[in-house]
Amino acid sequence: MICMSYLFTDEDPECEEPVEYTEVTVNTTDRVDNLYIKLEKLGMGKFGQVYKLQEKRTGKIRAGKFSKARLQKDIANARSEVELMNKLHHPRLVHCVAAFQEPGWVILVLEYIAGGELFERIVADDFEHTEITSVDYMSQILSGVGYMHQQGIVHLDLKPENIVCVSKVDTRVKIIDFGLARKLEPGVPVKVLQGTAEFVAPEVIAYEPVGFTTDMWSLGVICFILLSGESPFQGENDTETLQNITSGNWEFDEETDAVLSDSAKDFIRRLLQKNMKSRLTAEQAVNHPWIKDKAISSTKTLSKEKIKKFLARQKWQKTGKAVLALKRMAMLSHKSDSNSSPTTDTDDSESKKVFSFLQEQLQRPPVFSSPLKDQAEVSGSSARFHCHIEGFPDPEVLWFFSGSPIQESKRFEIEYEDSGSCTLIISDVLPSDAGVYMCQASNSHGQAETSARLTVHCLRAERSIRDGTVKTV
Repeated sequence: MICMSYLFTDEDPECEEPVEYTEVTVNTTDRVDNLYIKLEKLGMGKFGQVYKLQEKRTGKIRAGKFSKARLQKDIANARSEVELMNKLHHPRLVHCVAAFQEPGWVILVLEYIAGGELFERIVADDFEHTEITSVDYMSQILSGVGYMHQQGIVHLDLKPENIVCVSKVDTRVKIIDFGLARKLEPGVPVKVLQGTAEFVAPEVIAYEPVGFTTDMWSLGVICFILLSGESPFQGENDTETLQNITSGNWEFDEETDAVLSDSAKDFIRRLLQKNMKSRLTAEQAVNHPWIKDKAISSTKTLSKEKIKKFLARQKWQKTGKAVLALKRMAMLSHKSDSNSSPTTDTDDSESKKVFSFLQEQLQRPPVFSSPLKDQAEVSGSSARFHCHIEGFPDPEVLWFFSGSPIQESKRFEIEYEDSGSCTLIISDVLPSDAGVYMCQASNSHGQAETSARLTVHCLRAERSIRDGTVKTV
């Protein structure tokens, strides 16, 4: 089934190109490589990898989300994501073009969105950042979330990384990544323990039933960061962050409180309500004066520096290297926020230098902080090669056996985490698996390699059979 859809909010529909949507079914006959050319890798995580794809028939560029699916529950989860996305045909939501199931993998072929993360675009020099532009972004996001909720679906992982710009030349945005989304049925309570610590609602932490306003809490956090550059509940670790959320206490700092309109502050307050029944719904949020009447918004330019710091902290935390540096930055930030100190300007300048330094430190070639080690296993058992990679941007990782690239299969599984931990697992080891294994990591700044040898021991009976020395009676 094919349908056309346009944006149905106050946004100008003439600015929105019509989109042709297809009802996607999982293709178990064809392989994705038969229909698409795999181009560069766009990202990777615990679920698998994302590649840029080119459709052979039309030449159109797509994104391919390759999710590991060796267990039946993995396959079921991937198929559920496809079913949900079939209900989410809306211009503010990324759409699914095709889906494939292959041995060990489910691949979702998605609309390719080239503009990058919204927050990364906002801090660019050529982007204006005011309350009015923020209203435009939040209005678009609410349009997508409202449609999602009308379909009975909650996203459950709304965060800045999942709000992306359609292209590098306009300010249209889309919501991506429905891997944690759930369908809510009336009268059927749903409890989850998932999401990203900074953005999860109190009911998720308490393991209480979630609802559509669970997403609205996350939007409140996103809007708070968008307008202030600070995260309202962020602690020094996830435990402290979750405690801050559970307490439900937050406030604007003096600088933010002075620059924002009363309407903007009221909008955030009505979203960051600990009691989920007290929060604005998506429909109510769209009709809030701050969204409906731009004339009441402040026209003052909002600072991008705090958003830059927020982004730097996120990237730095992903490298797992930030504890001491973040404490130092927090101390400097605290000093610069204190108007009573005569050295405010000096401290603020030092704080900026520290953040600039950290951003520079993020950019570096890959290194193996924990290299591969030689392994010896018995035939029929499993072998694990583990290493830890550091570097930014996140390196592309390839594995080789005796100089040839390793393709994932039922016997060869590759696990990669955002922290840089990387593991090659070889199941049902064969004598022919013995040899040298190499892990290669590369990014725009350089390349690194580590290698180790696998020795495979055969059981005595197996050696006898292979040598033809077993006696028969």
